[in-house]
Amino acid sequence: MTPRVVLVTGKGGVGKTTTAAALAVDAARAGQRTLVMSTDVAHSLGDALKVDLRTSRTWDQTQEVEERLHAQAVGARTSVAADWGTLRDYLLTVLDSVGVDPVVAEELTALPGADEISALLTLGHHATSGAWDVIVVDCAPTAETLRLLALPELLGWHLDRLLPSQRRLLTAMRPAAAKAAGLPLPSLDVLDVVATWRAHMAEVRDLLTSSRASVRIVLTPENVVIAEARRILTSLSLHGYAVDAVVVNRVIPIDDDPWRSAWNSAQSAGIATIIESFHGTPVLTAPYLAGEPTGAAALADLARQTATLDGDLPPLGAPVKSNGLRVDADGEEFVLVLPLPLARSGDVELARRADDLVVDVGGVRRVIALPSVLRRCIVKNAGVRSGELRVRFERVEEEWPSGR
Repeated sequence: MTPRVVLVTGKGGVGKTTTAAALAVDAARAGQRTLVMSTDVAHSLGDALKVDLRTSRTWDQTQEVEERLHAQAVGARTSVAADWGTLRDYLLTVLDSVGVDPVVAEELTALPGADEISALLTLGHHATSGAWDVIVVDCAPTAETLRLLALPELLGWHLDRLLPSQRRLLTAMRPAAAKAAGLPLPSLDVLDVVATWRAHMAEVRDLLTSSRASVRIVLTPENVVIAEARRILTSLSLHGYAVDAVVVNRVIPIDDDPWRSAWNSAQSAGIATIIESFHGTPVLTAPYLAGEPTGAAALADLARQTATLDGDLPPLGAPVKSNGLRVDADGEEFVLVLPLPLARSGDVELARRADDLVVDVGGVRRVIALPSVLRRCIVKNAGVRSGELRVRFERVEEEWPSGR
């Protein structure tokens, strides 16, 4: 049984780590075998749980917090070290061949995106291990989270185009190609490592866009924070990830004290904006407690006090409603439909690039490999309506033999 995966994200400082830890403690105390893992380089998950949590060296290295609850922090040194060594040795050889000083070469071989790759590979390992019923991921702040979640599809897109040609080159004409390039070519071992990463990334992408995974956005009822949360909802939908709830954190209890009353009024207005903005997505509220909720007992109490304010939040084990891309037939034409809540037509830029459709929403880009039926079509028009991007394709007659 695939575990239920919940990724928790939000603007830095809104309490996403506390929210993630409270959700994990609550799931574990309800009888679920639960892992809470942090992908944030500057994580505070150990502080929230009151445990000494160090970055894991291996996939399997987790720390028991209490019965049925384990925690883990992952980083660039987790799990990918052996595979990365193969690629690193090759890069050092390339840099040496062009005369780069060995000390400088050591610095240049730091793997871009190593933290994100390690986090995804580790998550994929845990999801298939059979050891967990629930996995809660305490993500980095929003920009890093979007980079993390965009990586599986983006890396797969590049590798699908690179690997076949590279392998043919190496097997058919390696000596001549190396001489022509003037650089040492990667060995088949190097390509095998990259291909393995590609396969794992595809598995993780399938998991995170399945009915067993969702994202929860944590925010506070402040205008700047709400604006960023609105943008991340659109960006997550662009990449095909479902948001199952919005958690409004640090809601100040109503009080007659003038200072608190002023905050109550401001937060009420913010909450009203949140309910309107995220219509259709359950909105939860968590109180601003008198003391910082650290340790399992305090986190369990925070989970008990977190209530559903708007909408209906299904049980954690229920299937997640998918918000993915689809293609609808409309007579002789086809319509590609991609949910983009809160987006407007003016926010979206489209470009057709061979067999790919490039969609840019407010600077966040996704390259969509078009299904075969749309590769034989051209874009007729596009627009955003009712929270969906709709791109209409019409057939290229010479690509469609009669009757097909």
